[in-house]
Amino acid sequence: MNAPLPLHSLNMAHITMDANPEETAEWRDAFIALVATEGPERARFMLDELARMARAGRIGWQPHLNTPYVNTVSVESQPVFPGDLAVEEKLASIMRWNALAMVVRANKAYGELGGHIASYASAADLFEIGFNHFFHARNDAGGHRGDLVFFQPHSAPGVYARAYLEGRLDEDDLAHYRQEISAAGAGAEGLSSYPHPWLMPDFWQFPTGSMGIGPISSIYHARFMRYLTHRNLLDCAGRKVWGVFGDGEMDEPESMSALTLAAREGLDNLVWVVNCNLQRLDGPVRGNGRVIDELERLFSGAGWNVIKLLWGSDWDGLFARDLTGALTRALGSTVDGQMQTFAAKDGRYNRDHFFGQSPELIALAQGMTDEQIDRLKRGGHDLVKIYAAYAEAAKASGKPTVILAHTKKGYGMGSAGQGKMTTHSQKKLDETDLIEFRNRFNLPLSDEQATSLSFFRPAEDSAEMKYLRERRTQLGGYLPRRLTACEAVPVPPVEQFAQFALKADGKEMSTTMAFVRMLGTLLKDAQLGKRIVPIVADEARTFGMANLFKQVGIYSSVGQQYAPEDIGSVLSYREALDGQILEEGISEAGAIASWTAAATSYSVHGLAMLPFYIYYSMFGFQRVGDAIWAAADQRARGFLLGATSGRTTLGGEGLQHQDGSSHLVAATIPNCKAYDPAFAGELAVILDAGMREMMVEQKDVFYYVTLMNENYAQPDLPEGVADGVLRGAYRMEQVGTAEEAGRRVTLLGSGAILTEVRKAAAVLAQEGWLVDVVSVTSWSELARDGVLQETRELNGEAGAQAPWITELLERTTGGAVIAATDYVRAVPESVRAFIPAGRRYVTLGTDGFGRSDTRAALREFFSVDAQSIVRAAKAAASGR
Repeated sequence: MNAPLPLHSLNMAHITMDANPEETAEWRDAFIALVATEGPERARFMLDELARMARAGRIGWQPHLNTPYVNTVSVESQPVFPGDLAVEEKLASIMRWNALAMVVRANKAYGELGGHIASYASAADLFEIGFNHFFHARNDAGGHRGDLVFFQPHSAPGVYARAYLEGRLDEDDLAHYRQEISAAGAGAEGLSSYPHPWLMPDFWQFPTGSMGIGPISSIYHARFMRYLTHRNLLDCAGRKVWGVFGDGEMDEPESMSALTLAAREGLDNLVWVVNCNLQRLDGPVRGNGRVIDELERLFSGAGWNVIKLLWGSDWDGLFARDLTGALTRALGSTVDGQMQTFAAKDGRYNRDHFFGQSPELIALAQGMTDEQIDRLKRGGHDLVKIYAAYAEAAKASGKPTVILAHTKKGYGMGSAGQGKMTTHSQKKLDETDLIEFRNRFNLPLSDEQATSLSFFRPAEDSAEMKYLRERRTQLGGYLPRRLTACEAVPVPPVEQFAQFALKADGKEMSTTMAFVRMLGTLLKDAQLGKRIVPIVADEARTFGMANLFKQVGIYSSVGQQYAPEDIGSVLSYREALDGQILEEGISEAGAIASWTAAATSYSVHGLAMLPFYIYYSMFGFQRVGDAIWAAADQRARGFLLGATSGRTTLGGEGLQHQDGSSHLVAATIPNCKAYDPAFAGELAVILDAGMREMMVEQKDVFYYVTLMNENYAQPDLPEGVADGVLRGAYRMEQVGTAEEAGRRVTLLGSGAILTEVRKAAAVLAQEGWLVDVVSVTSWSELARDGVLQETRELNGEAGAQAPWITELLERTTGGAVIAATDYVRAVPESVRAFIPAGRRYVTLGTDGFGRSDTRAALREFFSVDAQSIVRAAKAAASGR
């Protein structure tokens, strides 16, 4: 199958009408002669020249992006297989068995656990060639800092099966697949359903369970490695990013959205292997088309190097004898739905219905038994062909590479699942199926061992185990493996970068401007500065960050090859090879992927980096919440800064831009600390604590901080309140006096609405009220603390205390408690359970869709302005 097709055998059926067949024949003969006498390079030149002439003449022609439906690497170009083929086939068979046994045993015991057999069955050989020959582990002592490997999530059982043979997991661990809680009681490690670093922090490196997140993440990780190299922070030369993904996964927008970036950046350190088993959960990926053809067009058009891995070595003889091209034409015209039917049927069916299509095909199949036809392998199941494709990809230069590997879903599962519509969900096999599987892969198991689903590990001194360990030793160790050791990075004292904010003395500024000023100072720090990664999605000027263009530059892998229009300006747009800012354009998905790459650099590269990604807050959790969740799973460390936050601070932008919910979503992520500071001094305390927690203490947390674009007077940060700022709230001030007990009230406010709360307090004070004003910096931290203390109390644990918000409010003067925010009421409602008994609690928020208008009009509309807060206080006090 790998032999180059004779030019005279190419299918001419697409030519609907030939007005001059003799002339056509002359052109074809001339081209054949050119290739024969001058070689491929000259032939390519002539084709390019003809294409140029055609475009110049505007004749309305362009070349097709599909190549013949054959392997890209020809037999003549195929390298000698460097390993022991027989041993590798045995090892792959053992992996298949243990993966199958793991899933079937789990579902035999607990039918609700789920799991997948068919995906790994289709991808096993793709993984094994990588493990045995290409995937380098991080080995600091040996010099190679390791490849990055993204594993197809539904194939996780196969990766566990390999780790079992390697001795990194034992039988008890495999027996607790998808039983992470109960495993601890049995002294085992529960194995997560998919790759989850949060659940298996020493094992999995990248979470890929949410379709599309793995592909885009792999691209930005590859680009971040170039960023580290170009900034002279870490030499990533010789390292690859490998991603094994599914063909159905390519339908996800995230999978496709950054393909041109990878090509534009020349990321030849990136290799994707798309497992084209042609089948999604419910049925064919492209039943009435050919997904491999579609993906070839897509990747070629995007500028990738495409390697098609379609047919195994058993096909080579057939193609060598196919002098008319009938076989290539038949395969290239068979839609995927029919191809899946061929996969599910036996050799007799394939003889009759595929090879029986024409006399030429019938002749090709003569002399083959039905069993031989049944055993014809697709390329993704042939170790020799896979190695050839990987080797070609590994040496590619100047562009990223995708390998389109043709496989059968449920390969080897026979009538129980191979090529079946239901195979994705197949979790149970009967005894006959298990015996058949054992026989299919020549496994050294008795009938009893097979039917009882016994795990199998060869003896330590066996050829298979020696080979497995030798191969991984040569490649630096075992994979996947997640490491966390890295040097701590000192953080300068808060007074050094934020004295202006701590002692603001009433100066007017927005918290966004305060942040940018702090960031500019931090970038100059001798130790921390170079580790900072500022990230924007085409909004740097909006956030007042244009001054950083000259200070640290915008990263570009080719520098700046033009003179910017504003070259004489102090805010000139400056791109540089060693630029520090990652300007991602209008792509929040790309920006958050870049942030994740930087935020996990401490683990992936052993180099702690500190990313600050600033964006319109509405386009964070609401737009790329799934990617943020995956970053949390990956134990990211960094800052997300939701600028122009709140539903009323952004003013005229309206419904799509005004954020009233991001803090609600942020609160659902366990390792995300979310803050909504009103003042620059509060922001300084939060940034300082976050940097120390992540860079010095090296804790697996990240911070979400909302910033406003509204200028107002910034007070000095009161003495002794830093602890309260970090815990979520502090009493900012008390105003007024009250002769009557009914004229006491406590007002809670956060972010932009705290200024309205203070105005309301002043109005009430003038009317004879005693008012405590509490600045809430984090509703979610208050709620988490409350739940923690409540849980301790319910469980009878030692150390249970009153929640911080309860303790704080008990120090106030009493009366009703009014809470106002620029977010939906569910945000302040999260602490209702922890309000002291007997005190009425009223929440004001911005529920509903946003509107375009002035801030004053918006706050009045949503009833979060000062007058609305005053009315709420009076109504609560009167019992209304």
